[in-house]
This record gives sequence, C-alpha cells and structure tokens, in this order.
Amino acid sequence: MENAASWPRLADLILLLGRLLLSLIFLHEGSSLISDITATLAIFEKLGLPALVTFAVIALQLGAGLSIAAGFLSRLGAVALGLFCLATAFLFHTNFANQNELLHFEKDLAIAGGMFVLAVSGAGSVSIDNLMKRRVKGMHPWLTAVL
Repeated sequence: MENAASWPRLADLILLLGRLLLSLIFLHEGSSLISDITATLAIFEKLGLPALVTFAVIALQLGAGLSIAAGFLSRLGAVALGLFCLATAFLFHTNFANQNELLHFEKDLAIAGGMFVLAVSGAGSVSIDNLMKRRVKGMHPWLTAVL
C-alpha cells in the first residue's frame, strides 16, 4: 500500500482538470471536423486552404488534444496547440468591428496562454509523462526535458 505522501496533491489534480478542460475543445472540434469530412473539406477550400491543411488541422487537434488529456508528451502538444491558437486568432479573427470575431480572437489568445503555461509547468504527477520519468531509467536527456 502506498503512503499518503505518494498520493496526488491537490495541485496535481487541479492540473489534471485543467489539462482535460484545455484538451476538450480540440478533441471536440477535431471530432466534429472529421465526422463530416466532405463539408469540412468544402469549408477549408472556401477559405483557400488545401485538403492537406484540413487533414493536418484535424490530426493536430486530435493528436495534441489526446496528448494533453493523457499527459503524454504534453509539453509538445501544448506548444503546438498554443501556436495553432495564435495562428488562428491572427489569420481568421481580426475583424474587431464584429463583436463575435473579437470574442473569438480573445478566446484564442486565452487558450494559447493556457497552453504555454502548461508547456512550462508540465503535465504534473497524474500523467503518462510522470510515469515514464519515474519508470524508465537511462532516458535520453532531450526526452527527459520534453517530459
């Protein structure tokens, strides 16, 4: 039986909740995009974006979203989604005369900020990253830094 000192601290549980909440929007959006791929491709084409970009966005949202939720290579997933949110804000939500566009711009900036905080803090003790750090001996220094 493990002692109380090995239990996740409240801060780690809050970090887990934060990771799950941050990942939810990307997992939902990625799932929605792929569920009607024909309509998604048409929307991206209307924006002047090729099919390759469509599939890359879906892969990023689902892959990095799962990465953050599970706490597996979460720093990389958080940086990728943080940069994605900045790009989305500055490329698609700059019509500040429209209150809805301004709201989306601010939302994207806020999510990017949360992602960058997660990238610096790491996934916490309730994560696959932490399990790997504790279990795998002789891990390459660059992988240890990423986890």
